[in-house]
Amino acid sequence: MLVEFEDKNWDSIKEEAVTVGQMSAHWCSPCQVLKKVMEKLSEEYKDKATFYYGDVEEGAINTASSLGVRGVPTTVIWKKGIEISRKVGGVPESHMKEFLEENI
Repeated sequence: MLVEFEDKNWDSIKEEAVTVGQMSAHWCSPCQVLKKVMEKLSEEYKDKATFYYGDVEEGAINTASSLGVRGVPTTVIWKKGIEISRKVGGVPESHMKEFLEENI
């Protein structure tokens, strides 16, 4: 399940064992395509990581800014609060799956 988050609850979320966060915007077409991919992958990897989605203009703006997000979509993986890797841009499901396999 892809869980939506806002700035107010991000600090506790990123401290989880493995967190995958997608920073996106509602007006961004590649973001919406990737969101569907991430919803699918969140089910496939539910035993390995928790997946989150934040809109950089509607509740996650401070989080995105503090993380240095300069383009959307941006997908970031954390392990217990430490950033492991990030991928910027919309990518096919196979590329995202490869990114997840390498980092979680």
